Amino acid sequence: MPSHHAEQLLRELHASLGLRKRPEDIAQLIQDLFAGLQVGLDPATAATLEKASAHSLRRLWHGYTSMLEDFARPVGAQRQLARAATLFTSLPEFSEGAGEDPAEIESAIRRAGEEICRQYGENDFGLDRLNRAERAEAGIGEISKRQYNKRFRLLRRMEAKLARLLHEQRRREVTMTGKGALAHALPYELFAADPDTAAFVAYVTARANMRSIFTNGMQRRPYDEVTDALFQRLRAAPEQANWYAVAHAHPTAEVLGHLSDQELVRLLVRWNRFLREVAELLEDAWNRSGFEPASMIVRRGDDSSTWNQAAQAWGTARAHWFALMTELGREEVLDRVCPGKVPRLMAADVAYWHRRSGGGLHPDTYVWAELPRPWEVLRGEKECTRSLVEAACARHGVDPVAGGWTAPRPAAEPVRFHRTPELVHGVAVTDPLMASALRSAGVFSGQGKRAATEEWL
Repeated sequence: MPSHHAEQLLRELHASLGLRKRPEDIAQLIQDLFAGLQVGLDPATAATLEKASAHSLRRLWHGYTSMLEDFARPVGAQRQLARAATLFTSLPEFSEGAGEDPAEIESAIRRAGEEICRQYGENDFGLDRLNRAERAEAGIGEISKRQYNKRFRLLRRMEAKLARLLHEQRRREVTMTGKGALAHALPYELFAADPDTAAFVAYVTARANMRSIFTNGMQRRPYDEVTDALFQRLRAAPEQANWYAVAHAHPTAEVLGHLSDQELVRLLVRWNRFLREVAELLEDAWNRSGFEPASMIVRRGDDSSTWNQAAQAWGTARAHWFALMTELGREEVLDRVCPGKVPRLMAADVAYWHRRSGGGLHPDTYVWAELPRPWEVLRGEKECTRSLVEAACARHGVDPVAGGWTAPRPAAEPVRFHRTPELVHGVAVTDPLMASALRSAGVFSGQGKRAATEEWL
């Protein structure tokens, strides 16, 4: 049973799975947790954690960052609910979080609609409103036309707000899963059952949740030397580690090899469902924007934000799905259904930067352009077999296995730890105080709509 202080640290680490805390801050929490539990660390691991922890920063602003430590949250319907409560007598005073709960918003709309004899979904201002005679027949003749219209318009706006809120909440979930996989969905009891597991999952998720940097080179990889040191602790005591929790964020063959078939299938079902949800988002963004598959360069009017968030989520979900299929020995499924990777849209200025520096389009873009769209494959409308993908890769000089087109990616090698830079629209800035000033002034806002420049996961 951990002490009260240790449990507070575990809960803080668990809460960080859905946030964008700096890895340095998570490393500091892990240090404090191990110290509170009196966990013995070997010198190399202790030195690695010390180098990465926030307290090792020898600067005045060591505990400050100008970047938001949360994924962007959609604006709720608090204002609309408060207004409805003043117009409809059947509505109570709402709690503070009611505006972010779609079920409570819908219930309020339906209950308020009963006061003016309006059914949920009746939003046509010309056809669905009641005239004076119909209002009298319905028993609400005392409400004037002006007051009736005011209430009708409010409920119509609230339904539109609810639809936007559901869409934005879904996008936020997709963004979080695209970055940190299923870690944010881990229950606390599962996460905190083993401190070493909690430390590894929290740190690798913080690394995965880092923002992309404006560059024409490779983005930073999540698996660094600190991640590897924490993973070695799991290897040293495999019987104590909670490998099912680890698999939510780090599905290597070694990790999945510790899971039962039931646990593997449970994860596979979740990822299969998520793949289909993301495919719907991709299809919707594709149909609304009409991207050019052979270049994937963003143009004015394209919904690049939704596409890029969904593309990253697709890549994460697809990687986990491939790893689980392989561990379950179901490679024959991939022989018949092998949906391709999805590129992110690249800003035109970044594409120009690539060309100026001697680069060009990633070869995977040409493979993507030849293959059926993923949503068509999942619906069974078009075939995308492993042999078809291998042939497309061969035509463009891409290794289908090493590139993750037909098999899980090999286990990552640890990279050196580097401190998290302060970013302004993806551009690294010297310190958080300067970053905050530049962000307020709108500096760098023209340098590409998206910070990410490596379009492949």
